[in-house]
Amino acid sequence: MSLQTAMSKIDLTGHDKKDCTPSLPSLSAQDALEQGKIRMVPIGYISSCFSMKNGTPRQPTICGTSRAQLQIQQSVFNNPEHALVGLEQYSHVWIIFLFHKNGHLSYKAKVKPPRLNGQRVGVYSTRSPHRPNSLGLTLAKLDTIQGDTLHLSGIDMIAGTPVLDIKPYIPEYDSPHTRRVLDSQQHESNRDLPTVSENKETSSLNFDPDQDAQLKLEDSRNDKDEGLYLRGKSETCLSLTHSQTAGAQLFLPRETVSLLKEVESFVNKDETSPPDCKSKNRVSDNVKTEPPALIMDWPCYDGDSSTTIADWIREPLVSSLDVHFTPNAQKQLEEFLPAHLSEPSDCEKPRFKFLRSPEEAAAAIRGVLSADPRSVYRRTRCRDRLFFFTLDTADITCWFGQGFAEVLQVRPAGSQRPKDPF
Repeated sequence: MSLQTAMSKIDLTGHDKKDCTPSLPSLSAQDALEQGKIRMVPIGYISSCFSMKNGTPRQPTICGTSRAQLQIQQSVFNNPEHALVGLEQYSHVWIIFLFHKNGHLSYKAKVKPPRLNGQRVGVYSTRSPHRPNSLGLTLAKLDTIQGDTLHLSGIDMIAGTPVLDIKPYIPEYDSPHTRRVLDSQQHESNRDLPTVSENKETSSLNFDPDQDAQLKLEDSRNDKDEGLYLRGKSETCLSLTHSQTAGAQLFLPRETVSLLKEVESFVNKDETSPPDCKSKNRVSDNVKTEPPALIMDWPCYDGDSSTTIADWIREPLVSSLDVHFTPNAQKQLEEFLPAHLSEPSDCEKPRFKFLRSPEEAAAAIRGVLSADPRSVYRRTRCRDRLFFFTLDTADITCWFGQGFAEVLQVRPAGSQRPKDPF
């Protein structure tokens, strides 16, 4: 069953209509998967401070103070909390979900992103919800985990959103910039840390016996820290040797690294001497010689790569808006009680369910309105200057002017909306 078909089985509350689910063909799960007959079951449904599409941010970075909860269903795991063990070690998670409020299941090859103000581009070059499988992807901040419930912030999903999967965000895997930096650091680290081959019992640095200086590798069994100690002054070529059974590697202390580089620089002045110094120096016959391997090249997979994005992402045709509150709207917002504050049940003041303070609510409102949540049609053709949206338990009324948005009223959800004052 396709994802589109699965979406049609989800009612307005976001829960599966079990009495309408058709029976699957008589195929094993593996055979069905190999034939592309996909059936996905939501692992849970989002409980969000956004209850409707209007005013919901188009991207999670727009409103960092937005909050949501995701409870893993027992129908997926007998012990849902077990599936979350270890996830608390991560600060962010990927949420893979379905756009269940598209309003229709049709889609087109080209769409009009709001930031392009009416220009068309291919659907796969955008984050448009109107796509063949209606899949959404959000990077959310993981605030905490309580039992089988994830508490999230910085989200762009409305209440009732079916979630298909959760994955931890790992910059070393998911961020090309981080991978590039780590590769560069590792490459530089290997240039600064020469290695010498070591026998299980001992390693040695052999010099020409005719010279008056030696380097010795001393193995102190009573001390966990092993190092190289330089005795005397060297005026000869350095040969790093080991037995045929050598396999381990020893990283040298910083002081030794610096000294070895000086020795190498001195040796390299003699262009007639090959790396193993056979033409001028004698090496013990009972050991196998190798050219010095002071630098080990580390593969840098992303060294020449860089991330690029469309110009209209960083420089959209629609500018950000300034957001203002009328004194009345500011006063109404300050009357709301934080979600975590305990007050007598007979208190008549409105209370947030997710947001933790009026200041956090004000920041969320500014985030939503500064990105201009209106559609291209409402922005360019609609004469209605008022705009309504719901944030947590508050109904917001505002209007848009040239380059700004002004909040007119903040009332408890369900209150009667004001008439158009214009």
